Amino acid sequence: MDEVFVVTSDYDISDRADIFLSKIYSEYSRSYFTNAINDNRILVNDKTIKPSYKFKIGDEISIDFSLAELLEIVGEDIHLDIIYEDDDILVINKDKNMVVHPAPGHTKGTIVNGIINHCKNNLSGINGKIRPGIVHRIDKDTSGVLLICKNDYSHNIISNQFKEHTVFKKYICITHGNFDNDNFIINRPIGRDKKDRKKMAIVDGGREAITEFKVIKQYKQYSILECILKTGRTHQIRVHLASIHRPIICDNIYGKVDKEFNIDGQCLHASTLGIIHPRTNEYIEFTAPLPEYFQNAINYLDNNYV
Repeated sequence: MDEVFVVTSDYDISDRADIFLSKIYSEYSRSYFTNAINDNRILVNDKTIKPSYKFKIGDEISIDFSLAELLEIVGEDIHLDIIYEDDDILVINKDKNMVVHPAPGHTKGTIVNGIINHCKNNLSGINGKIRPGIVHRIDKDTSGVLLICKNDYSHNIISNQFKEHTVFKKYICITHGNFDNDNFIINRPIGRDKKDRKKMAIVDGGREAITEFKVIKQYKQYSILECILKTGRTHQIRVHLASIHRPIICDNIYGKVDKEFNIDGQCLHASTLGIIHPRTNEYIEFTAPLPEYFQNAINYLDNNYV
């Protein structure tokens, strides 16, 4: 089996097994997991299950991704904006609209294709052949700092830092509206949207989600914010800001398209990432400057909304 994990109270276990797994591993479809269960490639507590099985807290799930990994994931000569590199980690400034890792039907042009070409065989294998070296992800439309692990030793240590929320993560975004306070915190639980399962939302019983915000600059109808993640939930910043009716500009999932900015997808940039280095045990911080699309949006605000 390629992956084993235990179901805890952090998971929403209301869905049947094939749906539950397609939400945890969003790069695979529900039908993929239905077939995998029927092929006995997914076991619960070392026993076969049906796709309709409902997981229980304490269940140990074993997943064989071998068929998925027959996908030919090859290295490609893709430009990587490298911020830092040593024998253990590679840190890049991810471009906007760049997909992090391949999925069935989308096996080319991703960050993984680029790092396979750059690092050759020096990538951790913990997440399998489709996600080598990938210890965390940022959305396709989000730009900024992305860390890759070059061996299993570093992957295990840094993965634990993410799980324990000891990684420092700072983002910059542009939102609709203004704010009364220069500094504020949103502490509201996040889970799957009950009306649209492809989205996240503020839900009772969701997982704890805490974001600290600092107002950098305010315009007539817009604001620039610094966002520090205290937890790492899916779409956390986007959901938190949408919940107070201050969505990020150009976020066509939690806000609107905002054609005047000519930006495809949310204006959100992962500016800083800080970790304890797995080899030296010293704190190290990486920063990615604001990309051109983001700076263009600021220039537009300066010229039209001061």
